[in-house]
Amino acid sequence: MSGTSLDGIDGVLVDFTPTAEARLRVLAHRHGPLPAALKAELLALNRSSADEIHRGALAANALARSYADVVAALLAAAPVSAGEVVAIGCHGQTVRHRPGEFDGVGYSIQLNAPALLAEWTGIDVVADFRSRDVAAGGQGAPLVPAFHQAAFGDTGRALAVLNLGGIANLTSIDAGGRVVGFDSGPANALLDLWCAESTGASFDAAGTWAATGAMDARLLASMSDEPYFALPAPKSTGRDLFHRSWLDRHLQLADAGRLRAEDIQATLAELTASTCAAAVRRDAAGAAELIVCGGGSRNDDLMARLRRRLAPLPVVDSDERGLPAEQVEAAAFAWLARQFTDRQPASLPTVTGAAGARVLGALYPAR
Repeated sequence: MSGTSLDGIDGVLVDFTPTAEARLRVLAHRHGPLPAALKAELLALNRSSADEIHRGALAANALARSYADVVAALLAAAPVSAGEVVAIGCHGQTVRHRPGEFDGVGYSIQLNAPALLAEWTGIDVVADFRSRDVAAGGQGAPLVPAFHQAAFGDTGRALAVLNLGGIANLTSIDAGGRVVGFDSGPANALLDLWCAESTGASFDAAGTWAATGAMDARLLASMSDEPYFALPAPKSTGRDLFHRSWLDRHLQLADAGRLRAEDIQATLAELTASTCAAAVRRDAAGAAELIVCGGGSRNDDLMARLRRRLAPLPVVDSDERGLPAEQVEAAAFAWLARQFTDRQPASLPTVTGAAGARVLGALYPAR
């Protein structure tokens, strides 16, 4: 999995054989870097630019090479042979996400080269998870709520799961097992962007820089007026909306030239905390606890802001529920691949708005 935050590639090797102690076991986890030039190209390809088809194809090939390196590291760490692995679930890198737009169907595009990955690893690859749901009238996102239910769901007890990746998405599971999920807004995408431009660091480790700033009410109010936040579910978003031009517009509206860079970072953190908290209060009001996963769960400042806004609701990271935060999304796509190989539906119409549950993915057989 390489997500919206573009902070690298997470791979997990998962055994889904249930035991008395666990529903799944992560046998190995490896994180691989994205080469700087590839990361810059992927960011650029999120916006219209020259020669996109050629550049996108080459970026997909480069991604496949990085994915193959992570697969090799996982197999060596386990150790497990390629022949023992049923399939690789490979999401690819989203560069455009516009479901339902333009012609009534829209699209969601992930750069990927699954045929290359199958060739280089000798393992079947399942990819293209979103398009089947989009074809059925759905958002094609978020896809992780079905896995959140499978991994964390507790019959008779309502709970919520919040993934803080580049974009934040919320899963609400009521006491009867009904699932609602949607993208609530930006998480690390804008925080990382502003930190990189202001400090040269690719991210604000533990949120220590944001913690030195002062939240600005005027800027927060301007950003909070974004119409997306008020839309009902199903809904999904990404860098198509929350990008540098969006931030620039609100910085101008709020006369942010009067602010220190760290004050803007603090306000971006408060935007994520406030929009996530509002989503929890509105759509997961009966939850007994909020489980947080994704890279944002390691941001102590962001977690503190979230806990303040949601008190007295218990807010825990997914490590406390048996699955480390940085492994959850990669494990979700392993689960999606397993659902495909078993020909079981993996989409939830209550989440994406599709006409019905669908088997998601396409198979690229190994040699």
